[in-house]
Amino acid sequence: MKTQSLLLTAFGAALLLVGCAAPAPAPAPAAAAAPAPPPEPVYQCSADGARFAVGQPLTPQLEAAARVRAGAGTVRVLKPNEAATTELNGGRLNLDVDARNRVTDVRCG
Repeated sequence: MKTQSLLLTAFGAALLLVGCAAPAPAPAPAAAAAPAPPPEPVYQCSADGARFAVGQPLTPQLEAAARVRAGAGTVRVLKPNEAATTELNGGRLNLDVDARNRVTDVRCG
């Protein structure tokens, strides 16, 4: 009888402990995937559109207008005797300027 009493007490204590245990956390809902950023625009420079700039003094406005009319994504201004990288970039407009900061040539690359 004493053994049964001990078993019942142990069983009751175990039930109480199970009842007090915190339930397992619910799985977190799947995070909504962030929308993919829009693809970068692909620019294809055409120097003919920027030929109007030859002979003009370089200004930020002229630089912007030449970039837009050439369909370029970026503009690089090259001064006399200035070192420049030689990698090709089909979306870049190169504006060569003289010592007086006048555009002497326009080309892509």
